Amino acid sequence: MREGIVKYNNIVAGLLQELDNGEYEFKYDDTYIKTFPDAFLCFTMPVRKNPYRSKTLFPFFDGLIPEGWLLNIASESWKINKNDRMGLLLACCQNAIGAVSVHPINPDKNA
Repeated sequence: MREGIVKYNNIVAGLLQELDNGEYEFKYDDTYIKTFPDAFLCFTMPVRKNPYRSKTLFPFFDGLIPEGWLLNIASESWKINKNDRMGLLLACCQNAIGAVSVHPINPDKNA
C-alpha cells in the first residue's frame, strides 16, 4: 500500500492511499473537516467524513501529475513507469503548482 498526505495551502487536508487491491481511497482529515468544512479540494470531492473510493486514481489527483516533456524527464529521472500514476504523484507533486500538494509517507516504498 502506498500513501501520501494531501495538503491544501500547507495544511493537512487528508490522506490518499493506493490500497493493496489496486483501488484508491481519499479521506479528509478530521481536524480539516472541523476547521475548514467548506474548503474542498475540488468540486467532485466536497469535504465529508466518509472516504472517497475509486478503481482508478481520482481525476483531480491525476491532473497534478506533469505532462509532455516534463513527464518524460520525471519518469526517466526517478525511473518510474509513466503508467504508475500513484508513483508519479508521490514523486513529483510535493511542490506542485497551485494550492494542493501530495507528500509520500514512506518514500522508500513509493518509487
